[in-house]
Amino acid sequence: MKAARLAAFCKAHRLPDSFRRVAAAHYAPLARWLLETPWPVPPIIGICGAQGTGKSTLAEFLAAELNDVAAWTVAVLSMDDFYLSRAGRLELSRTVHPLLATRGPPGTHDCEMMGDCLHRLRYLGDAESMALPRFDKSRDDRAPPETWPRVSGPLNAVILEGWCLGVPPQDAGELVTPVNDLEARLDSDARWRTYINNRLGDEYAEVFSRLDRLIFLRTPDMDAVLRWRSEQESKLIANTSAGRPGIMDAPQLREFVQHFERLSRVAIARLPATADVTLVLEASHEVRESLYRQ
Repeated sequence: MKAARLAAFCKAHRLPDSFRRVAAAHYAPLARWLLETPWPVPPIIGICGAQGTGKSTLAEFLAAELNDVAAWTVAVLSMDDFYLSRAGRLELSRTVHPLLATRGPPGTHDCEMMGDCLHRLRYLGDAESMALPRFDKSRDDRAPPETWPRVSGPLNAVILEGWCLGVPPQDAGELVTPVNDLEARLDSDARWRTYINNRLGDEYAEVFSRLDRLIFLRTPDMDAVLRWRSEQESKLIANTSAGRPGIMDAPQLREFVQHFERLSRVAIARLPATADVTLVLEASHEVRESLYRQ
């Protein structure tokens, strides 16, 4: 990425100066690796990482770099934009488990919508266009469809980022013991985490099977996840008008992150063996090394 565009990118994403080193040493080589890989059709590239690891920043950087270097047209999506509506999650909370009112874990996304969107984007024809779904986290609900951005075909690649992309389900025995206070207090019978696990092995696995490559941002531990997610919330607050619902204070955020702890730990333990590329993150948030799986 040219210096001027990189400076603008850092400013737009409120990134520290250290990001320039990460971009040069890890992100730009990753973009070149993608360009050098032969693709029979426009690839769907997945980016997985716990909350606050920088998935959306990496996705946007790769899209810009691929465009700069090879004039690729890239659509960028987030699993977050395929959340069920607030009304849909409240219905799940009444019929399945109260914790399903909280967005994020498997079972709270519209996987049929996500799979259909990926398929349509891959085969989007010349002069065809389509809208990309968007979720308004400040409202905790889907954004009005008339506000969704549009993308025109044909595309050279699709990037999908999400915190649980490619994460496998656990064995039933692994679900028995709670991993944190939230599970112990609010899911003592393991009904919520079992429902999540079943969805992960079913409709989510079907979406994950569409990925041509998976990139994993590996966090050092859950303490870093909470700290980075707090920084992410601060950015959301800075970009949101005062008084809007959906903004969390520190205790709310701590409990919110516990909804994701179990599968974040599974990802840390298992994805380095299956992801095509693992970017190992330091506690400082910088990338220590890039590991490419042959």
